[in-house]
Amino acid sequence: MNLVSRVHETAVNQPGKVAYHFMGKDTSYAEFDQTVSMFATALQDLGVGKGDHVAFLLGNTPHFLISLYATMRIGATAIPVNPIYTPDEISYIIHNSDAKAVIALDLLLPLVEKAAGAFPTVEHYIICETVPDTAEKIAALPDAVKSKIRPFSQLIATGRPDLAPVNVDGNETAIILYTSGTTGRPKGAMLTHTNLYSNARDVAEYLNFTEEDRIIATLPVFHVFALTVVVNAPLLTGASILLMPKFSPSDIFSIAKEKGATVFAGVPTMYNFLYQLPNSDPNDFATLRLAISGGSSLPVALLHNFEEKFKVRISEGYGLSEASPVTCFNPLDRDRIPGSIGTNIVNVENKIVDEFGEQVPDGEVGELIVRGPNVMKGYYKMPEETEATIRDGWLYTGDMAKRDDNGYFYIVDRKKDLAIVGGYNVYPREVEEVLFAHQDIVEAAVIGIPDPDFGESILAFVVLKEGSTVDAENLERYCTERLAKYKVPKRFEFLSELPKNTTGKILRRSLKEHVSI
Repeated sequence: MNLVSRVHETAVNQPGKVAYHFMGKDTSYAEFDQTVSMFATALQDLGVGKGDHVAFLLGNTPHFLISLYATMRIGATAIPVNPIYTPDEISYIIHNSDAKAVIALDLLLPLVEKAAGAFPTVEHYIICETVPDTAEKIAALPDAVKSKIRPFSQLIATGRPDLAPVNVDGNETAIILYTSGTTGRPKGAMLTHTNLYSNARDVAEYLNFTEEDRIIATLPVFHVFALTVVVNAPLLTGASILLMPKFSPSDIFSIAKEKGATVFAGVPTMYNFLYQLPNSDPNDFATLRLAISGGSSLPVALLHNFEEKFKVRISEGYGLSEASPVTCFNPLDRDRIPGSIGTNIVNVENKIVDEFGEQVPDGEVGELIVRGPNVMKGYYKMPEETEATIRDGWLYTGDMAKRDDNGYFYIVDRKKDLAIVGGYNVYPREVEEVLFAHQDIVEAAVIGIPDPDFGESILAFVVLKEGSTVDAENLERYCTERLAKYKVPKRFEFLSELPKNTTGKILRRSLKEHVSI
């Protein structure tokens, strides 16, 4: 059994069940499955087959869902790419991934035109129409470019609705997800059909997903968190996806109320925006049974404030691209511990080890390592990096963590984000938690910067509530009352907003670059 077979099974057994809702329109499992088949056969007619690589430059539209499941249906490998990456970033991934076809939104047509002759392996560019004049724009392109371009709708119209899913071995690569590249060039994590299916199945079981659930998908679906939690897990269980083209707090509340949403998944930044929205009505979230947080650590103060206002429990979890991604979640059948990423999900084992790979006692900080059927088979064309990351069957995450005696795990910080002040370890998250509890602070991020006396010192970036008169002296005094002296920020910088990537994760690298300017 794999994801494609499961969707096909639901389409046969419950053809009228809503697979996804987008921009006012419901699409049933039968319609989705048929469209997937038609696009899959059109890809085959173009010469795309088992083992070929297909890159996606797509956002939160049905084109992504159809492309993903059609690509997997013919045994090809999907390469989701963030469509707002720079041309250099996109170029690197398309080159490195050996893509045979690229599926892109029509908004990226100028980029496609420039790239049409730049990638030797790419034979076809498939353009997804979202605006009325796309066909005219394609027709106006030079013949050499136009010959490589196919409109998405035209291909579906020529496809066949009865293609059975191609048989694939569970260890064959279904998706290559490129990491964000915070420490250099992005690495392509090869996720197999077994990786994806097992993680979607185990997440669905752990979070009690059923066919009755209606799950808001506003996270970018090309990102691994969304891919498993709000796309694959719902489709595997026969649930309905409420697909949102972008994150908008007012739109989230509106669709939650209109469609009776039962699950919302977001990153901490999203929860902050929802909480801060003026005149938000807690009743709009009355049907939610669960809110899920991931992507980065959720400040405990925000968790409590959000839950008190909206009367819905937030369950925080943890994952990474190389693990498909989920390894931990706060359980729903017993205590949820604020600040914790929870316990092992079904079939996945987490462990905390020292620099020699030996397990440390509960309560001690070490590196989090993971094993299970969700762990990638390696990085594409990077055997040395694979060998360094996967050792004796364990995936070394690079995250510093600890475990309590009840089996709950806590992320302390990224190994590379650790600051050492006068020989003492300072984990940014600990300082950020204190700052976030301040009533006038909307957002906060902490980094270590060079210091001639102590090696490093702490710099805090903060975003204040509108109208606040808090200054650096106030915040230093506030932190001194709550933190050991070496953990207190030596400098504070006030920004209108913190730099973030498309998933809402704060970009510490950009903050460090800001300091150096």
